[in-house]
Amino acid sequence: MTKSISQKTKVIVLILFIGLSSSSNAQKVALVLSGGGAKGLAHIGALKALEENEIPIDYVVGTSMGGIVGGLYAAGYSPYQIEQIVTKDYFQKWVNGVLSEKYEYYYAQKDPNASFLSINLSVDSTFSTTLNSNLANDIAINFVLTEMLARASERAHYNFDSLFIPYRAVAAEVFTEKEEILKSGFLNQAVRATMTVPFFYRPIKIDDKYMFDGGVYNNFPVDVAKAEFDPDVIIGVNVSSKKYHEYPYDKDDKIVNGSLPFLFIDKSDPAEVGEDGIYIEPDLGDNSSLDFEKVIEIIDSGYVATYRKLEEIKQKIPARQLCEQLNAKRNDYVLSMKPLTFGNIKLIGFKQAQEKYVRRLFNKRKKKLNIHDIKTGYYKLVSENYFKNIFPNIVYNNETGLFDFEIYAKQEQNFKIELGGNISTRSISQIFLGLQYNSFNRFLNNYSANFYTGRFYQSIQFKPRFNVPAKNLFYIEPEFTINTWNFIDAEDLVFGDGPKTVIDQVDRKYGVNIGISAGTRGKVLLNGAFFNNRDRYSNDDQLTSSDTLDLLKFEGFRYGISYNRNSLNRKQYPSDGSAFNISLDYFNGEEDYSPGSTSDIPSQSGTTREWFRLKVEAEQYFKASWYRYGYYFGAVLSTQPFFSNYLGTVINTPAFYPFQDSRTIFLKNYRAFNYGALGLRNIFKLSNALDLRLEGYIFKPIRQIIQKPTLEAGFLDDISQIFIAGTASAVYHSPIGPISLSVNYYDDPDKKIGALLHIGYLLYNKRSLE
Repeated sequence: MTKSISQKTKVIVLILFIGLSSSSNAQKVALVLSGGGAKGLAHIGALKALEENEIPIDYVVGTSMGGIVGGLYAAGYSPYQIEQIVTKDYFQKWVNGVLSEKYEYYYAQKDPNASFLSINLSVDSTFSTTLNSNLANDIAINFVLTEMLARASERAHYNFDSLFIPYRAVAAEVFTEKEEILKSGFLNQAVRATMTVPFFYRPIKIDDKYMFDGGVYNNFPVDVAKAEFDPDVIIGVNVSSKKYHEYPYDKDDKIVNGSLPFLFIDKSDPAEVGEDGIYIEPDLGDNSSLDFEKVIEIIDSGYVATYRKLEEIKQKIPARQLCEQLNAKRNDYVLSMKPLTFGNIKLIGFKQAQEKYVRRLFNKRKKKLNIHDIKTGYYKLVSENYFKNIFPNIVYNNETGLFDFEIYAKQEQNFKIELGGNISTRSISQIFLGLQYNSFNRFLNNYSANFYTGRFYQSIQFKPRFNVPAKNLFYIEPEFTINTWNFIDAEDLVFGDGPKTVIDQVDRKYGVNIGISAGTRGKVLLNGAFFNNRDRYSNDDQLTSSDTLDLLKFEGFRYGISYNRNSLNRKQYPSDGSAFNISLDYFNGEEDYSPGSTSDIPSQSGTTREWFRLKVEAEQYFKASWYRYGYYFGAVLSTQPFFSNYLGTVINTPAFYPFQDSRTIFLKNYRAFNYGALGLRNIFKLSNALDLRLEGYIFKPIRQIIQKPTLEAGFLDDISQIFIAGTASAVYHSPIGPISLSVNYYDDPDKKIGALLHIGYLLYNKRSLE
């Protein structure tokens, strides 16, 4: 009996010894992922191929985009889940600094202007300034990374060795020119630090030091994997090797912009993986570091490149990790994470009065907040440009058993300068200057002014805005606007020498607007204003030096309410999103008319004009691969009366503006008290930035306004009158605004066909009666 037990014991000991020896000598595999911007999305394809073929991965090390993909993988996201994230439209928005429609609060947006360059400055009490030179807005990506990685950070107790896959991120500290290996702390911050391409994203602080993209000093961190994990085998996926061995003369113009951000990136050496390692370099062709829209193609390149190396991989790594076991292990890891439920909002770097403002944006009536509550408050806050410099974080609170949401205040960007305008082949070129100063204490106040100057249009506008924090956000905005419009020389590139429009207008508006948030993409606007307009015009198409112009003065008050919703992707020439506006206005004013030498109508003074106006506009775009289409609908119903003569009437009548240059041409046939308009817009995307647009419109006045022989206004009895308009244009969306060449057709005997080339935005402040 004793002998039998002894033999069994020996067998058990032998089995345990073999098992332990086998375990201690098991081959360890480290995956190293290089930086490369959009090209780094190929790492997802490599991960897919490795998992499908049951190749085990024990450690992951990454830089820049490799750090992002590696960080998500280490946090428990499968390659399929990562692929699903980066192939969605919202990923493109995150990378480019565009907020999700669901959380982008339209109410805070200012009226579109002609700016194409914004310079944000931080001005302190000593009047010293700091310039923010980053190209991309990081508000969206900061929150997304925080939300996606906070639970994994807590699950690992903020130690990257305890993640689902042990992980290292590489960052750069540029002041002392040192590489930084991030191995603990907040995973979202490590990932955010390693992707901070200089001048593209702003740096963040870790351990009180600003961190930049790790690729500055180590873009292919094989040495980090060796030093940190001492693996037996390294699989290195590199997407940043030298792209061209000779200068690409035939492609340089096309690829130069995509190459600029990576002038700062350290060069990669394929030999670093060693003889026992596997080197994978996807064939990315002409794809650049900014080609995020080619995500599927880039992922596939990583997948194919890894499959081509499978024989070598399997020879050097005989061990296998069954897919079922790996997925089960991953699911158990994710299920063991704590839910994102929040107890406290912590504000770091805010003054006490400022904290009260911020806290009112969150739903603190609830003892526990969910991620939707946090997103809602956070995106309400950052909808104001003033808060674009804040940084979010999520940390687990052991005392409450809930997460805390932290908001770090950075140096305030309290002054903004905007520059813009357009250069045109017609006399409508202009320069735009916008200035804005922000003051934040108990309330957030914006003081803005903008100036337009040009031959056709000049304007001065002041608009202070006082933001009031509440469950339903609202602001109070006084307004002072002066516009001048000179049509005499604006219509100077119409095919054929038609009659000239002799109209010189000045409109002034002094009012108050109250904007109230209506969901994320909507806004209700209440307004009241005093207006003072002066119109000078000739009733003849030809003006001689001896002629005097008619003078029509109209001043009074207007009151209105409107609902606006907007998710268009551009302020001019949009191709995605939708917009809707409905407004009801009441006007009451006194008309004072003085005839000039071209009028036989006697002077009329002190005539009261009052009316109501209901206006509806809607536009929407739909995607169909490289082709997009959209519609426009507009309608006006009004009780507006005639003014003293025909031209004075149509000048003050609602107008339909089908094209970008329509505001610069006085088109009598597209003005009516009551009308409906319908348009179809076709957009052919020839490249990422170049569109071909074909648009057609129908304009139906309910009763067309005509000029009587007495020069007074009247209605045309023919109610079947319809006017059409069409345009063909090529639009290149450049960093300084659209560059557009268009040929336009108007159903007007004097201005039938016109051509226009312009660079920049054809945008103006609203008229006093609009």
